[in-house]
Amino acid sequence: MAIPATQLRPGMIIKHNEQLHLVFKVEHRTPGNLRAFIQAKLRNLKSGAMFEHRFRSADAIEKVVVDEVPMEFLYADGDDYYFMNPVDYEQMVLKSATLGDAVEYLTANLQIRVSYFDGQPVGIELPQTVDLEVVETEPGLKSATASSVTKPAKLETGLVVQVPPFINEGEKIRVDTSEGAYLSRA
Repeated sequence: MAIPATQLRPGMIIKHNEQLHLVFKVEHRTPGNLRAFIQAKLRNLKSGAMFEHRFRSADAIEKVVVDEVPMEFLYADGDDYYFMNPVDYEQMVLKSATLGDAVEYLTANLQIRVSYFDGQPVGIELPQTVDLEVVETEPGLKSATASSVTKPAKLETGLVVQVPPFINEGEKIRVDTSEGAYLSRA
C-alpha cells in the first residue's frame, strides 16, 4: 500500500530499498527557500542497522501490511516494556530497541496497536494524540495569552516539548505523537 511521505509516523513498517524498515523518528523540514522534505530515522528489521533518510514530500512510500493486535501498556521496567492483550489478558514484553521514540509517549493503560510481521513483534502504532502531565517547566505568567513565545516543558515520560507560557507544572496537555508537538490543554 503506497502512502505519501507526509503520512509517515513513528512505529510504521515500510519497504525501502526492497527491505523492511521500522520508522523510528519523523521530522518535517522546510529549509529556507528549498522544497520541504521528510527526514526519517529508519531501522532495518533484518540487520538492525539504523540510518537516516530524506524523502521528498511527494515520494510514494510502500507501507507494509502487518498483523496488528490491540494492546494496553502496563508498565516499564528498565529496558523492558510490558503490554497486555485486553481480550485474553496475555502479557508480552518489548525492548526499547523495538519501540524507538514511541517510549516517550507511553503511559499506564494507553491503548496501542502492536505490529507483527512473520509472528514477531516489530513495532507499535500510537494514537494520534496522547495526554501527558507537565512535571517541570518555568512558572507561568498570569497575563500570558496565546502568542508565538514558547518555553520548554518536561513531561511525565521524560519527553520535552515547547509549550505556551501559560502552561504550569501539574497540568495535563495534549501532545501530537507524529511530531512531538504541543496541541492544547487536556
